[in-house]
Amino acid sequence: MRVLVRPAQYVALALYIVFLGFPLLWLVSASMKSSRELNSLTVSLIPQEWHWENYAQALARQGLVHSAWNSLVVALVSTALVVLIAIPASYVLARLRGKVRAAGVGWILVSQVFPVILVILPLFLILRTVNLTDSLVGLTLVHTTYTLPFALWMLQGYVSAIPVDLEEAGSMDGASRLTVLRTIVFPLLMPGVVATAMFSFVSSWNEFFFALVLLQSPENYTLPITLTMFIGGEGKVALGPLAAGSALAAIPSIVFFSLMQKRLTGGLLSGAVKG
Repeated sequence: MRVLVRPAQYVALALYIVFLGFPLLWLVSASMKSSRELNSLTVSLIPQEWHWENYAQALARQGLVHSAWNSLVVALVSTALVVLIAIPASYVLARLRGKVRAAGVGWILVSQVFPVILVILPLFLILRTVNLTDSLVGLTLVHTTYTLPFALWMLQGYVSAIPVDLEEAGSMDGASRLTVLRTIVFPLLMPGVVATAMFSFVSSWNEFFFALVLLQSPENYTLPITLTMFIGGEGKVALGPLAAGSALAAIPSIVFFSLMQKRLTGGLLSGAVKG
């Protein structure tokens, strides 16, 4: 019986990988099919004819590259702001006791209850008051505000998992509070920081509704908004170029995740050694 356990585990792992990767494979396959084949009833993962021109047509769309740059800037800046704010705030939430922590945790939980449709109007009115409705700065602030509560919840869980005895041992050895945070807490917190950064980046990169409401000028459009332009005036969709554009839009998230995954693994190993 034990001989069959390891092969069964490998089979389960392979099926799980196929399950996760199939949508991406299907998207890449659709990006190289003709619109006629995509509209047909025939379902096949391998295209009948390879239409690489779908990528050329997608890149030729007005504003696609520029909107991708806008999305990248907004995602990177909002991710940096979320991480910079969440690190000290999550430490306070995890270590303090009393009304301050209760109020902070309550704010986090309440902020996650309301759907986006309820908060978009107040945010729009606030941004209009300060003339930031049709700007990437305003969109960046909105993404930061909306992502921050969940990021705080994630990071304070990581901080709570770090034993307080490690900080007390560092203080007894004569290290200052800043030194303890820099040399003990932050290295152990690195996996949580990386996970929070990945979540923030992907959320901002894929965000559509806030950008749709807040942005009016084509030069400020983000990539999800520009991808909707593949739908014609009569509701006809250029499926091939749209799939190609969507496949290209997935590349930055995959690259960012691949880069941060190395740091996530390194942080885990570092935390294991120092712990």
